[in-house]
Amino acid sequence: MIIRLPQDFLFTNHYRKLNILSLILIVLSVFIILFKGLNLGVDFKGGTLIEIRTDNTNVNIGEIRQSFLKMNLGDVTVKKFGKKNDFLVKIEISKTDDKNFIKTINEKLSADLGTKANFRRVENVGPKVSNELLQAGLLAISLSLAAMLIYIWIRFEWQFSLAAIAALIHDVIITVGIFSFLSYEVNLSIVAAVLTIVGYSMNDTVVIFDRIRENLRKFSKISISEISDTSTKETLSRTLITSVTTLLALLSIYIFGGAILKGFSFAMIIGVIVGTYSSIFVATPILNYTKVNQKTVLKDKDSVENN
Repeated sequence: MIIRLPQDFLFTNHYRKLNILSLILIVLSVFIILFKGLNLGVDFKGGTLIEIRTDNTNVNIGEIRQSFLKMNLGDVTVKKFGKKNDFLVKIEISKTDDKNFIKTINEKLSADLGTKANFRRVENVGPKVSNELLQAGLLAISLSLAAMLIYIWIRFEWQFSLAAIAALIHDVIITVGIFSFLSYEVNLSIVAAVLTIVGYSMNDTVVIFDRIRENLRKFSKISISEISDTSTKETLSRTLITSVTTLLALLSIYIFGGAILKGFSFAMIIGVIVGTYSSIFVATPILNYTKVNQKTVLKDKDSVENN
């Protein structure tokens, strides 16, 4: 499959408009994250997570919430999860001296609802553990970005490294901003998704950068703007085919993978779309703005050949 664009179509003509759009999205994302915050899951906030399936399919969220509030368990969040009679409950209390804590909750809930409440999954995370997990998650993302920065700096010139890390930060901020705006729960699986997005976006960016560097060595009298246009067109088919096939798999997981995988697959879908966009319209324009030219690339080529 080869994607052919009109001869007069130039990506550089759209850089400025789309860069302004990216800046607006980043500012909005940061604003939403700061003022609305993230819907942190039990992994990061601490507490008890209970997956419930009731025998009576007519039980509603309000009845379950009222039952838990009567037990004085602190903040309680109840939402639909999977089938009609499946619910996910998050309570503030993570542990107690009562060894029959969960059994007692089950009995009281079943009595209030007038039907058997089956606890299919129970997860307890204390505040100390959740704080450590949050720090570890942020550290993992920071280290991955730093590792990518070093990798690109070694493999390419510093301008390429700056462009790549800017695109990665762009992808992470917008993805997290969308999660904050939609109040999607952020847990360890979302951290894993963000790390995967970083790798995916970097792979797309490196493919375009490789072609740009190759064309810089090949055409010594053509400007970087012309070369970036040519290189993007030459790699566009590969970029879009990879993205579309990945999205098809992720959409299948999102639709058929169940409620547990929805957050992870949704983060990946957003990340693939934003990552593909940033490789073309964020990373590549920075090479134009930083005036990358043939001198450094040709110098590196000569030094390699002399060795």
